[in-house]
Amino acid sequence: MSAAAHDSLKGKRVVALCGGVGGAKLAFGLARKLGSDLTVVVNTGDDFEHLGLQICPDIDTVLYTLSGLANRVLGWGRADESWNFMEALADLGGEKWFNLGDRDLALHVERTHLLRAGMTLTEFTARAAQRFGIKSRILPMCDDAVRTVLETSIGVLPFQRYFVEYRCGPRVEKIFFYGADSAAASPAVLSELQNTELAAIVICPSNPYLSVDPILATPGIRQALENTPVPVVAVSPIIGGKAVKGPTAKIMEELGIEVTSSAIADHYSGLIDGLVVDAADAGDANSIDIPVHAVPTLMSSDEDRERLAGDVLDFAMRLVASGSQRQARAS
Repeated sequence: MSAAAHDSLKGKRVVALCGGVGGAKLAFGLARKLGSDLTVVVNTGDDFEHLGLQICPDIDTVLYTLSGLANRVLGWGRADESWNFMEALADLGGEKWFNLGDRDLALHVERTHLLRAGMTLTEFTARAAQRFGIKSRILPMCDDAVRTVLETSIGVLPFQRYFVEYRCGPRVEKIFFYGADSAAASPAVLSELQNTELAAIVICPSNPYLSVDPILATPGIRQALENTPVPVVAVSPIIGGKAVKGPTAKIMEELGIEVTSSAIADHYSGLIDGLVVDAADAGDANSIDIPVHAVPTLMSSDEDRERLAGDVLDFAMRLVASGSQRQARAS
């Protein structure tokens, strides 16, 4: 992050909208740069009940990543994991399509226990973040149940069944967010998005259709982004016509969407003021009608995460300096 951006952000706040692994990597870099001045609003459309436990995969990925507890070998779950529970469950003939490690299981058990005792998901997540030593604020998009459901070539599937049990194999025909109409963004999320000290909003390179759209479908959040006076910058998850991880490119193709950063810009049209794309996709800038910043976006190391976070924040502050953020939203 440049000295100019550092000075511009002093005493200010940044909000990042985030899904799973890819988004959590950038959130890690942002947290390294901003510490307690960062709030990460996390998708809960992937949440589900399994074996009587409340599972929140994206929240847990962010918690583990920002705390340094993430399992970097598997790319998900907690480090130094063991699988005695799953082995014993299999011996009993239990469901074994969704792996729960022994260390990871503790988080699910405690969360389920406290939610049933009356604690909100927002409160529990804050408690877990504090216990894990995370300085940044981690917020679920809402405390209500919003669930991502996919209409596929083999029928309607809850997200985790599609993603884990069927390994993204079925063709996706339509995506729904059940419960979104009756849900509401948590007061904590809306407070952060309307904070007078807010300097920028970042949409992390999470899957736009499965990880970011549930956040935007939560009543109050899209409107807050449309009305904010600060720049909203998205980071494209596409690199050279492919997605680094997950089914983003596959889903785009199945929905008839071109796998380009231009399509990502179109998807967020009216919400974002600038788009960060990979250097390999710099040519897409010619077909995008908002400012584009082309830099290496592949995050293979902690240094890559911090570098990209700095590039994103520099870009956002340049939009502020040029007044571009309001022009883009008004056009």
